[in-house]
Amino acid sequence: MPVLDREPSRDSGGGEVSIYCILDLTRCYTKYVKHLKGLCTDQGLPKLPLPALKDTLDTYLRCMKHLLTEEQFSKTQNIVRQFGAPGGVGELLQGKLMERRENEVYDYWLNDMYLNNRLALPVNSSPAMVFPQQNFRIFFSRFAAHLISGVLEYKSLLDARALPVDFARGQLAGTPLCMEQYYRLFTSYRLPGPERDTLVAQESSVMPEPEHIIVACKNQFFVLDVVINFRRLNERDLLTQLEKIVKMADSEEERLPPIGLLTSDGRTQWAESQLQCPAESTNRDSLDMIERCLCLVCLDDATGAEINDSMRAMLMLHGGGAAKNGGNRWYDKPMQFVVGADGCCGVVCEHSPFEGIVLVVGSPSKLVRAASVSELPAPRRLRWKCSPEIHKLLSASADKLQRLVRNLDMNVYKFHNYGKDFIKKQKMSPDAYIQVALQLTYYRAVSTYESASIRRFQEGRVDNIRSATPEASILFSYPQSNQNINANFVLKAITGMGIDNHLLGLREIAHEMKMEKPEVFKDEAYLISNHFILSTSQVVVPTTVEMFCCYGPVVPDGYGACYNPQSDHIVFCVSSFRESSHTCSAEFVKCLMQGLLDMRDLCQKYENKLI
Repeated sequence: MPVLDREPSRDSGGGEVSIYCILDLTRCYTKYVKHLKGLCTDQGLPKLPLPALKDTLDTYLRCMKHLLTEEQFSKTQNIVRQFGAPGGVGELLQGKLMERRENEVYDYWLNDMYLNNRLALPVNSSPAMVFPQQNFRIFFSRFAAHLISGVLEYKSLLDARALPVDFARGQLAGTPLCMEQYYRLFTSYRLPGPERDTLVAQESSVMPEPEHIIVACKNQFFVLDVVINFRRLNERDLLTQLEKIVKMADSEEERLPPIGLLTSDGRTQWAESQLQCPAESTNRDSLDMIERCLCLVCLDDATGAEINDSMRAMLMLHGGGAAKNGGNRWYDKPMQFVVGADGCCGVVCEHSPFEGIVLVVGSPSKLVRAASVSELPAPRRLRWKCSPEIHKLLSASADKLQRLVRNLDMNVYKFHNYGKDFIKKQKMSPDAYIQVALQLTYYRAVSTYESASIRRFQEGRVDNIRSATPEASILFSYPQSNQNINANFVLKAITGMGIDNHLLGLREIAHEMKMEKPEVFKDEAYLISNHFILSTSQVVVPTTVEMFCCYGPVVPDGYGACYNPQSDHIVFCVSSFRESSHTCSAEFVKCLMQGLLDMRDLCQKYENKLI
């Protein structure tokens, strides 16, 4: 799940916050641009290592023992032993993987994690960052103009390859990180396919750099050229164009069907629907303009709902359904900035091109007094010719999105009794501590996904920490031990020695060799190990700004749990599905609060004994 790898360089500077973009940290480095140009590539980073087969299989058994019955584990142990035997299938696949790991293992992971997934992107795959509630009164387009201006400034840094290199924090702090994900922010597009999607990356050598964004307003899509006559529009010009778009969208006579709803459908269904669209050249041209745009800016209508944190999270993830702003999206594009007339704002991310988005806070500012373009052409409405078949598909997509809206159970909770300062005083890692709290909440250790960045390596994305350890199932019988165990699993994951990507590579190599699937990958234990009832992620955001990240569960009977530990409180965003009789977000939060209090009491009791 999402990982934010960098903290902002400064706070919002005031009560009203006017922009959240990927910007401020890079501004303070501008004078070092020439020096940094030579540092912001992957050159010099090591390739992702391949763990020893025995180490991965030993760790796999250790992670699975407490999740299986004695009979199940005995069977799994025998299967794993045969797989890893000298001269066996495991060694054969390990050798093949060693030959190919330099260029193909990343593709295995990308396909398995994202592109093969047939579920709809909203809720199921695309996370969102929710900005603090805004009070626009009537000038929400000004906020959008300021946001677009910041995005364009950041894009110019990317075009110059002048982005400062990220360095790791926490364990192994100071290690340079792979920067390639940043250069995919505005040049990628997820193209739906009947069996597997394709991640399309635009290359400047093949086609011109995108010079437009798409503005969605009232389920209509408009082309906003941001470079005219080789001059980038300033903020005043952007505001003028946005105001024109709002007026154009208000025209009911020209309003077209909400084509964006098709992108909210399952990936196979959307691929089939897209086959219907290019039959008309008008539709082909409109699709092409969206695919090649920098990003989307979605100007949402007020929903009329009571705006609280949980509601804002849901509106970011699914737009409120077809009756609200669910059609005011295009989910295939990596970056969708949402600006709602009711002050509900954020960014929705298509997850396949990158892990974390550095969302940095900017202060309110006056409009830039740069030279304006003398004559601004009117923004262009994207046109669609819809056959009766497309209208039927739109209706079906709307129904499925509405079911998803009803199904999502979201609870954003702020735990104010203590934060990471208290945890650190216990000489524990806040992340390890919260992981144990989440497992305690579920009242037993379950298969848990906690993402760990492997950007220390070329093309590195993430691996799984496997924080549901046997030691965690004992919980706090000895508080310090859990912190040490979790730290060891984190260290293995971030240094490329995690087991999940390795096992995936072995499985996919077998498939490529047209071998019968090895028994270890058909075993019930392997299925259990990849059924992540708890999908968790720590997200670091500015301490002075109340932003939070949210996403849905990855399995029907599971929970999504995103957390942001601050000095004196912890923000949790818990999601589940109402259709599951095994989950309830409100009950999870209630038990989480009690678990955190019990853990505090246990730590204090342990501390008093030492005294």
